[in-house]
Order: sequence, then structure tokens, then C-alpha cells
Amino acid sequence: MSGYAAGTSVSEDRSRHEIERTLTKYGAQQFVYGWTDKPPGAVIGFRMMDRMVRFKLTLPTPDEVDRTPTGRRRRGVAAQKAVGDERRRRWRALLLVIKAKLEAVQSGISTFDEEFLAFIVLPNNQTTAEFLVPQIEAAYKQGKMPKFLLLEGSVS
Repeated sequence: MSGYAAGTSVSEDRSRHEIERTLTKYGAQQFVYGWTDKPPGAVIGFRMMDRMVRFKLTLPTPDEVDRTPTGRRRRGVAAQKAVGDERRRRWRALLLVIKAKLEAVQSGISTFDEEFLAFIVLPNNQTTAEFLVPQIEAAYKQGKMPKFLLLEGSVS
């Protein structure tokens, strides 16, 4: 796949460690990391500015990278290499996103809540995006504001 950091040789572990160092540098009080193999993914969580924040990083499956840019089928070692390349690329992209958000906050361009809104964890353990996106999708389908989006206490 192409995109930011395509072809990087930086390991996933090094990128994750760099995310942790960056968060610490900008004042995070807690950091957590976890992963799952089915479906492949990782989670980065941290506490900062009295907020809990969670990023879910979807990692590629062999099916996602089974073709070269010219359409040729990848098999065996080539397929495994493509999965590894894409995993490393996505970790670097996550690092870039987090660094950019933290720098925007520190530079006064935006606030912490504005930058991390979609990833802030609500009291019901959903991120704001997990809670709001279905309501936003429904609002666009119906062509009107959702009834409960702005009501106090609507988070259950």
C-alpha cells in the first residue's frame, strides 16, 4: 500500500515506544497498550488533561495486501512482507497523527478537546466517535438533527 511512511523500516515496537515518549513529553499521566490478533489490531490509551483517550489501530490482514499496485497476486513470503510493511506504515501514521494533535494544542491552534474529541472515552467506555457517529449517520439519512444528541444525560 502507499501513503505516509510507505516503505518504512521502523519497527512497530519502536513506533509504539516513540508514541509513549511523545505522550510523556506532552504531559500524559498514564499510558496503556494492547493488541488482538483476530481481527488484527492494537489499542493505545492514555490519560491527559483530565481525559481518557483511546486510539484503535486496525492492522492489515493478508487479504488487504494480496495484490501489488499493478494487480499481481502476492503469495508466501511476498504476502507476509507486504503485511509487515503495512503494519509498520500504519504505526508511523498513528505516531504522526498523535504528534500533530499534541503540537496543535501546545501551539494554541486548538484545544485538547477539539483535537482529541473523537477519541475521548466517555463514562460508558465508548469513545465519543463510537457514541456520536451512528447518530450523525442517522441525522444525515433523515435530514434532521437527532433527538438525543444534545440532551444532557443521554449517555447511558
